[in-house]
Amino acid sequence: MPTLDELNQRFRHDCFATAVVGASILEAEPSHAVCLLPLRPAHMNANNTPMGGAIFTLADFAFAVAANGFSERVTVSQHASITFLAPPKGTQLRAEAACLKAGRTLCLYEVRITDDLGTQVAHVTVNGFTMG
Repeated sequence: MPTLDELNQRFRHDCFATAVVGASILEAEPSHAVCLLPLRPAHMNANNTPMGGAIFTLADFAFAVAANGFSERVTVSQHASITFLAPPKGTQLRAEAACLKAGRTLCLYEVRITDDLGTQVAHVTVNGFTMG
């Protein structure tokens, strides 16, 4: 099983999520991952709240780590749905991705986005397709 350092090295190639947006992996195990995003001024919209795209990117990254971090096969997003619940009040976002169902080629993940104060920010479901 890869270490957290090995996972961070592998997923640093997700340049948009890591280098541009600033997401990182806090913890991971098969079918589960927790990723973080420290909020910066670049993430904010005109209302001084994080852009939905930054929140969604964090969720998609957490899904990718949970679905692919411990597998030889590649799983990609087939469909994703996000519901924004409340604007964050803290300074950091946390995405926790967990597999609800995994079949031979299709899977369903849930990603919960909260801030460092416990605010429920968004709920995401991702249907994945596993190739190979």
